[in-house]
Amino acid sequence: MDAYAIVKRPLITEKGTFIKEKGNYYSFEVDKNSTKTEIKKAIEEIFKVHVLDVKTVVLPGKSKRFGRSISAAKKFKKAYIKIKSQEKIEIIEGV
Repeated sequence: MDAYAIVKRPLITEKGTFIKEKGNYYSFEVDKNSTKTEIKKAIEEIFKVHVLDVKTVVLPGKSKRFGRSISAAKKFKKAYIKIKSQEKIEIIEGV
């Protein structure tokens, strides 16, 4: 699978910036069917960094109400990536 198909987008949230400062973790939305090793290889290929650890979590979609019907948004997979302390991902640093 293509590296850009695995890593969809960086997630820039308040919690994400806190864990980035505390432990050099970055958070990304990734493909639901990707494994930790695929995510690691994709991050290393795209951003040219050394990945130390990958933690994943599948988040449920929030339910939305449209009139009488209630529909659920699609669930997505989030990955927390830990990289070496000397390295950083430049795209996310400027935000």
